[in-house]
Order: sequence, then C-alpha cells, then structure tokens
Amino acid sequence: MLESSQLLSFENVGLRYGVGPETLRDLTFSIAPNSFQFLTGPSGAGKTSLLKLFLLSLRASRGKITLFGRDSATLDKDDITQIRRRIGVVFQDFRLLDHLTLYENVALPLRVLEREESSYRAEVFELLRWVGLFERKYSLPSVLSGGEKQRTAIARALIARPEVLLADEPTGNVDPTLARRLLRLFVELHKSGTSVVIATHDLNLMDQFESARRLVLADGRLHVFE
Repeated sequence: MLESSQLLSFENVGLRYGVGPETLRDLTFSIAPNSFQFLTGPSGAGKTSLLKLFLLSLRASRGKITLFGRDSATLDKDDITQIRRRIGVVFQDFRLLDHLTLYENVALPLRVLEREESSYRAEVFELLRWVGLFERKYSLPSVLSGGEKQRTAIARALIARPEVLLADEPTGNVDPTLARRLLRLFVELHKSGTSVVIATHDLNLMDQFESARRLVLADGRLHVFE
C-alpha cells in the first residue's frame, strides 16, 4: 500500500484505448512532495498518456489513482477543477490563446483565480524576464516562434506556483543553451517546494541533474530508478 502522504499515487493502474490491449499496465508508484523526476522511454511508450492520467483528462481502465489524498474515482467535476489548479502543466502543443498577448496568456491562471492585476503584474514581468521574453510581452502567439511559444507555455504553467508541475517535452523546441536554462528554472522551482515531473527524450538534459529519479516506460510498464 502506498503512503497517503504522497501527492500522486498509482496502484495497479492500467490504461486501455477501446477494446485493444492495455497501453499501460500494472503501474504502481508515487510522486512525493518536493520531488523531482524525469519520465522517459521510447516514442509511443505512453508518456503523454501517463501525464494525462495524472491530470485526470484520461480515465484509467483499472486500478486506483490518488491525488492529494483523494481517490480519483470519488471526485466530481468541481473537485477535479480544484485539483487541477494545484497542478501546472506544459503541453507539447502549447495551448496558448491566440487572441491574448503573451503577457495575458501567462497571467491567465491568476486571472482565473480572480486575483487583481496589480497583485501579480510584477510577478508576470519577472518570470517573462527569466525566460527571455520580456521584450515580447505584448506580442500575440501568431508572431512567436516555436521556441518562444514553448517558453510562454512554461511561464504560464509556473506563474501560480503549483504544487506539482507536469512538463511534456518542455525543451523540445529550444536550443541546448536555453534548455539548460529552463532546467535550472525547474530545479529552482523544485527547491522552492514544487514536485516536478518532466517527460523527455533528452538524455543530455537528464544527465545534467543526475540526482533526479527516473521513471522509465517500456512495453507498457514503468520502471523506477532512484
């Protein structure tokens, strides 16, 4: 039995699409508070599907998923909304809103929480400086490069200081220098108390933070290397 103190835990979880064989099977592991882990494995192994199970945007075919001490099977729509607000997510497809400026996209999670702009404007500006986008703060997504969109998505995921950050290939559209800088940002976030899960193929990136736990998906199963 996994400890109830874990932020996220899976017990004998399986995932099947339609009537085919299970894509993921017999997953039993947990994400501890203030932990850092890389999620890796070959293309098609199911990394994105696993992150979607974390976020409750996919439903497991079997097993038990517990988030912040709550059994996911008992959660209603409002509960899921509240839980998702405790999780920052960086998607591969960015999911920026085209009609909002870069600044407005990053600030959006705080606007949803109904915070006054005067209370967060400086925070947004500082984070934009850190990811190298302050000069483009009033640009629309349509004029940003892929790397700039990626950095905007990362800033948006971090602005509300989530308890857990899930990042799906967050350095896939940036050069190696910026990838290292973004990794340092994730490490600093981790040091401040956030648990971080980064899905990546980038072995060089993982080698820069060797103390991180590695979760390796292969043949539908998860192997944990502390």
